[in-house]
Amino acid sequence: MILKHLFDRIFSLLGLIFLSPVILIVAILVRVKIGSPVLFKQERVGKDGKLFTILKFRTMEEENHGSSVCVAGDERILPSGINLRKYKLDELPQLWNVLKGEMSFVGPRPDVPGYADQLQGEDREVLKLRPGITGPASLKYRDEEELLATVDNPQEYNDTVIFPDKVRINRYYLHHYSFWIDIKMVFATVLGRHIQYNGETI
Repeated sequence: MILKHLFDRIFSLLGLIFLSPVILIVAILVRVKIGSPVLFKQERVGKDGKLFTILKFRTMEEENHGSSVCVAGDERILPSGINLRKYKLDELPQLWNVLKGEMSFVGPRPDVPGYADQLQGEDREVLKLRPGITGPASLKYRDEEELLATVDNPQEYNDTVIFPDKVRINRYYLHHYSFWIDIKMVFATVLGRHIQYNGETI
């Protein structure tokens, strides 16, 4: 995956440079509309199970002691943060995580401790991958918050249905990696398109 690593480093640097005006504007809007701190920092599980600090623009209340599962209409999401989450602008600071080598553009979404790091057997293979800003599981569950809002117990549904399915998809990604499919996933994410992957539409 040398080509993938080079792509991540080069384009994360270019992204930080060329998107710096957008990043600055979003940072100012967050500071004015939501307040300080502008950045949300949280420990996530990375490659080989090592913890790293993920960066996002803050969209929720600073004191967030609720479930790690977020649903559409969650009262913890501040009004000004809704559009940031909708258009993924809150994830722009993760370009820095990619540049540092903690994340990749494409891979499994980084989980809080208690999920991926607790996997057993062959499922632990997903920890061989760097977490990604997007990926096949992220594309399939791009409307995850809306989906969870339709079930009676979002936490249980996430733990018993969505998370195991994400593990399945990410294991397939590991064993059938293609740089060109990575590129297709990046474009699908940016353009809001769907693609065919492993016999399903994501």
